[in-house]
Amino acid sequence: MGIGVSVFLLAVGAILAFAVHTTVSGLDIAVIGYILMVCGLIGLGLAIYAMDRGRRGTVVRDETIIRDRGIPRDRDIY
Repeated sequence: MGIGVSVFLLAVGAILAFAVHTTVSGLDIAVIGYILMVCGLIGLGLAIYAMDRGRRGTVVRDETIIRDRGIPRDRDIY
């Protein structure tokens, strides 16, 4: 779950918890909104942790040094 999905869950959860005043038999809309907000917060935390963890990678350089020996030339013949 990425940051976008987490923010979407937070927004939908907040709308259901604070703005919707509809009653459904056997279902509390506000509780569903709170559950969605908690899921969004957990997902946001995990997404930020995963992004931060990826930046802490170790950099390994593989450098091969080749010394310049020059070009062997034939002797000049006069």
